Amino acid sequence: MLSNTNHGGYFLYHSIGMYPGKEQGLASAMAEYAAAWSAPDDGQWGYVLGRRQEFIDLWRQVINAPEGTVTTCESVTDGLHRLIRALPEGLLRGKRVLVAADCFPSLHFLLAGLAPRMGFTLHTVPLSAGKAWVEAEDFIAHWGRDVALALITLVTSTASARVDLAPLVAHGRDMGSLIGVDITQAAGLIPFDVQEPKVDFMLSTSLKWMCGTSGAGVLYVDAPLIPTLMPEGRGWFSQGNPFSWDLDAFDYAPDIRRFDGGTPSALAAVASVPALKWHAAQDREQMLERNRQMVARIITRADAVGLPLHSPRDPAARGGTVILRLADPAEAAAMVAALGLEGYAVDFRGPLLRLSPGIVTRPDAIEGLFDALADALKDHRQHPPA
Repeated sequence: MLSNTNHGGYFLYHSIGMYPGKEQGLASAMAEYAAAWSAPDDGQWGYVLGRRQEFIDLWRQVINAPEGTVTTCESVTDGLHRLIRALPEGLLRGKRVLVAADCFPSLHFLLAGLAPRMGFTLHTVPLSAGKAWVEAEDFIAHWGRDVALALITLVTSTASARVDLAPLVAHGRDMGSLIGVDITQAAGLIPFDVQEPKVDFMLSTSLKWMCGTSGAGVLYVDAPLIPTLMPEGRGWFSQGNPFSWDLDAFDYAPDIRRFDGGTPSALAAVASVPALKWHAAQDREQMLERNRQMVARIITRADAVGLPLHSPRDPAARGGTVILRLADPAEAAAMVAALGLEGYAVDFRGPLLRLSPGIVTRPDAIEGLFDALADALKDHRQHPPA
């Protein structure tokens, strides 16, 4: 059942997600962990690895992933690094890796650094003409048979633009490319299924609409691809039997466990289990519809005060965030500060004001936010800072 808490003015789901009872759920999970880890017995690992597996299984439900295809990672950047470095030697050499200009910058930083080391060319598809995002057809126009790997961002953090994934995947199959998808800004709100259309790998964190903690990333790899991958960071948990300690008989696990490396870091997964369990109990269609209704109201109020929309107007082409363009970064910073004083949690990037209403956001908070924003804009423009 959907409900609200006293965080009714919270509009930051693009950054950190909230759900009713989050603090209590997290505190309870950490207290349970502390008790288990501090017990004077040998039960710690059974408990911790069981909770980590629960985290993985809850994520598998979200993305419809088969058993043995999902593991944990620290972040999307970490997961992508591990995946790329596990690819067969020379697969990318002399080829292009394709990414959009509106991808998450951290992933671009990683790929740009790996390109000279691994011998591939990083091709960044520019923003589409007159748009704040890259359209599917423009991405496809740059996608030839020399693209060994394409990384698609399902929903961008810079414009909340949602790509039409099906034609991209279909084209990628024709080109013979590996296809990966970053679903971070969509996961938990926008439906996604790794089987439809079928992708080769997927990355996400649990921070945002999933309402989990930092450090709780996930990596999915399609089962037929897994046996071809040889992760560099291999360790005892990379084996089918972690307790096989014959130094000359290392053998990768046949499934995604080959990415687990040394002793797994499980604390972030344990901390995120309450959020994922809460999410699994929700009506996802109702959550999305509620978000869309609030975003529609935000756009209506933004139009009324003359703030340009930096996101797609079509709900089907947008994520759960709406981004508004202010005059400059100084004005955006002033608006965030003014709204914060009134109890509204929003943020900005450059001149862009980002608003993401979620499960704890009260619909009527939109009216108060825009009333306060209109007053703050008027005051700022009449009395600009020296």
